[in-house]
Amino acid sequence: MEHLYIPPDYSSALGLYDTQVAIKTVKDFFQQSLAEQLYLLRVSAPLFVTPESGLNDNLNGVERPVTFGIREQNERPAEIVHSLAKWKRNALKQYGFHIGEGLYTDMSAIRRDEDTDNIHSIYVDQWDWEKIILKEDRNVEYLKETVRKVYKALKKTEKYMAIRYDYIEEILPKEIFFITTQELADLYPDKTPKEREDAITKEKGAVFLMEIGDKLANGEPHDGRAPDYDDWHLNGDILVWYPVLGHSLELSSMGIRVDENSLARQLKLSGCEDRAKLPFQKNILEKKLPYTVGGGIGQSRICMFYLRKAHIGEVQVSIWPDEVREKCARYGINLL
Repeated sequence: MEHLYIPPDYSSALGLYDTQVAIKTVKDFFQQSLAEQLYLLRVSAPLFVTPESGLNDNLNGVERPVTFGIREQNERPAEIVHSLAKWKRNALKQYGFHIGEGLYTDMSAIRRDEDTDNIHSIYVDQWDWEKIILKEDRNVEYLKETVRKVYKALKKTEKYMAIRYDYIEEILPKEIFFITTQELADLYPDKTPKEREDAITKEKGAVFLMEIGDKLANGEPHDGRAPDYDDWHLNGDILVWYPVLGHSLELSSMGIRVDENSLARQLKLSGCEDRAKLPFQKNILEKKLPYTVGGGIGQSRICMFYLRKAHIGEVQVSIWPDEVREKCARYGINLL
């Protein structure tokens, strides 16, 4: 209950039926815009993978995947995906994509260890996307160029929704601001990582926070990031200021993926060198997979943002504590 925030004088502008219509409107328009900006093709994707494949996203390394045994395969273990960060890179090769081409898919996940609040749920839905690039594209300028394309799709969607719905005003700035985690720490040395994110995002409106995963000068990382998909020097999060809740909102995590050198380095730094024996990681080390850039964009998050909702449960169906549902109902927050 302590994680639930009730905005003063909050009232949803849309009822339950109209919210469902608006959710579809947001999703249809944004995914089309994203595909056009990045030259992406929609593909089918798995809900679960085998542990030994090495394809599951390990997130911060402490979250437990939901596991089950497959009866007809002698209880062979399978895991519900946390995301498709690794699977996508494998699929690009398997499906025969070429340099400059990419894919996107609807990803659904269960993160049972998530601490829920207004913007976090144990159910995760996002667009996972991945694109093949040249090795020489593995640089900061290419990353920024890609971020700007994603941001352009976000801006176009906000403009479209503001035209469709009178109560929605455009609040995203014209340009997204770039800053590294170390630069941010130097700017706000006395704040926590989350407080730093809020401070810079409130000032700039939209921020791409770069270089997440490695240790800062103080010996601590800004945030955790699995060592075997993003290159920690070439990744980041898209953050926007969300006035409904009065703090920053992460809409996307993305980056240029590890090559053979950065993977070996990051596995060593994380004490995960044993992962080098797994099929996916081994293929990267042996240069058998394409070089890629990719990310995940929260579907419920952007619906929440564009529709100006106070709780993610207003745009997705999940399971919430009874006391949270009761309090939300009292204050006009209609959880699905």
